[in-house]
Amino acid sequence: MKTSLSITLLSVGTFLFSHAASANECELSIEANDMMQFSKKSLSAPSSCKEISVTLKHTGKLPVTTMGHNWVLSKAADVQAIATDGMSAGANNSYVKPDDSRVLAVSKVIGGGGQTTVTFSTEQLKQGDNYKFFCSFPGHFAIMQGTFTLS
Repeated sequence: MKTSLSITLLSVGTFLFSHAASANECELSIEANDMMQFSKKSLSAPSSCKEISVTLKHTGKLPVTTMGHNWVLSKAADVQAIATDGMSAGANNSYVKPDDSRVLAVSKVIGGGGQTTVTFSTEQLKQGDNYKFFCSFPGHFAIMQGTFTLS
């Protein structure tokens, strides 16, 4: 009886731990600073994630109007066009053209000390496709970008 109870508790504990670990794999974080740098050059999440949350933390001190940053996800081939179109979209639209179908996820623009989270569905992502994340604040995308992989 005691052995059976121990095995049951161990099984439940293992299930809960593995479930929590997989949920954490779907929650990513990245930082940006006043030197126009992301803290990571690549991010990845398992294809088993139905949704992915990315938290962006601005570790700098400059205000949003001077050194704002956001996190945008798109196919690699679309980055430059999205960033160019975003300049005319303005700050109120997080420097992303409204309803741009090329944009897979976009956070709000934050200034120094700020933090924001964007959550998006993985339905439109395909394993093996080339994705990039970048900052669409004017002039930032060429330097502030990295690869995103669904593994």
